[in-house]
Amino acid sequence: MLKPVLKTTVKLLSRSLAMAAMLPFAAFCFFGRIESLFQIFAQFTALLPGLIGDYLRVAFYVMTIDRCFLQSRISFGSFLAQSSARLGRSVYIGAYCVIGDCEIGDRTQIASHVQIVSGRYQHRFDQTGRLLTADAASFTPVIVGADCWLGASSIIMADVGPVTTVGAGSVDISPLPANAVAVGNPAKVIRQRQTPAAHTPCENELSTP
Repeated sequence: MLKPVLKTTVKLLSRSLAMAAMLPFAAFCFFGRIESLFQIFAQFTALLPGLIGDYLRVAFYVMTIDRCFLQSRISFGSFLAQSSARLGRSVYIGAYCVIGDCEIGDRTQIASHVQIVSGRYQHRFDQTGRLLTADAASFTPVIVGADCWLGASSIIMADVGPVTTVGAGSVDISPLPANAVAVGNPAKVIRQRQTPAAHTPCENELSTP
């Protein structure tokens, strides 16, 4: 009985200390409202190592993005590029991920080196065909449902339905349905589950027929 209670107590204490440590950074960027400063601190916190870094990153985002919970985990080298991002409960983000303007559902797990970009049409051109500057970028929120698994090095440009697996290295450019397994570039559904999975998808589900 004492061991689970002690573990819970240590977690609560660690999260409280992380919130206190990151409060000055969150306040300095006016709790995410000053986007340029938010991005500086987001990139800085991405470089904090170990489990302590994971706690500090989540604490910073709890205070600065539209929605984030302390039960989530964001690994080394990963950062959220837009303060408009929304993370559900118990979201896991692996190492070296870049997360743009998106909403990620509860319990979704994201492997390492994944990118969730802010829509397919960020870059705009003028009447002469020249690429406009980054200030003229157009962001579209991407929605990733609950209980999804995004495989390593996948690139997500469109919505992903709940309980869907996206295979490693896949590029999602069109909305994916719920309860599916999709792989490839562009990502295509290779398996459609008849009922929602009872657990979060695993890597061994990604083998093609």
